[in-house]
Amino acid sequence: MMSANGLSTRIQQFLDPHALAHTPSPFHRLGQQMQDILGDGGILKEVVQPGEGPPVPRDSSVSIHFSGFLEYSDRPFETTSHLKYPRMMKLGRDVTLCGLELGILTMRKGEFSRFLFLPEYAYGAMGCPPLIPPVATVLYEVQVLDFLDSAEVDEFFAMSPEEQNTAPLSMLLNVVDTERSFGNRCFNHSRFEDAKDRYKQAVTLLGNRKAEDEEEKRSIVAGQLPIYLNLSLTQLRLDRPLKALEYGHKALKIDPNNTKALFRCGQAYLELFDFEKAQDYLTMAQANKPFDVDINNLLRKLAIHYKDCLDKEKELCSKMFADFVKK
Repeated sequence: MMSANGLSTRIQQFLDPHALAHTPSPFHRLGQQMQDILGDGGILKEVVQPGEGPPVPRDSSVSIHFSGFLEYSDRPFETTSHLKYPRMMKLGRDVTLCGLELGILTMRKGEFSRFLFLPEYAYGAMGCPPLIPPVATVLYEVQVLDFLDSAEVDEFFAMSPEEQNTAPLSMLLNVVDTERSFGNRCFNHSRFEDAKDRYKQAVTLLGNRKAEDEEEKRSIVAGQLPIYLNLSLTQLRLDRPLKALEYGHKALKIDPNNTKALFRCGQAYLELFDFEKAQDYLTMAQANKPFDVDINNLLRKLAIHYKDCLDKEKELCSKMFADFVKK
């Protein structure tokens, strides 16, 4: 929607009302209130909501909401606002707009900012027909939801298998932890296939490592346990109880009394309608944590399913017996 002075109502609300009468361009007026982050006027920034922690590192993967606008337009030419959970994007690869990447590197987690990009930091002299005209300055609104520093992951995967196996164990464990963090974010966003792939990548890296001594072997095994638990739960979310059981048993092989592993196996057996084994594993989990709400709720659910199964069996036997008497 345009106001009488030719400004979009959306841009007008950001401007200092005292500046409205003197300069013709709405982007120029907006830019007067913004910070020149490079010193050449090519990228101007206004922090609307400050973030926390360190700035986004170079070579990181980011999860952002963004919308891009042309001058005199209230409607974005591109936006992620329709996505509840935008995907992680790798800087230098997935973020292709030069100005946007440089702007993101000035931001912190949780920050919401506006940027004005001159053509040389946006779509250049040619634009991007039919949406972006030639020599267009564009406005971007960006919010950093989260980021992961994945530079060490990139460095590790650029190595040969032999180099990976001789790299410091601390580097491998950091890479595995980053992969698991990626998996956790995918899982929390209900992207279970992506989460499974990340977890499997992490556990494969640990499995490929040839331990030099017992201490290194213990560190590798300790790193495998939480990933097996993650994989077991993810397979349950994907309705694959047999796979969930496989990873649950791998976790129990490492820690036979692990409550989460016992619980996951109980869940898997329940979904497979093996009520007796489900009872065994859930009872062992309950012995570790008698007041755990999830364990006790699943035991109640198991009792209801078991009773329903017995009732159906009785009904079936009664019908069979009645048919036999008639004959």
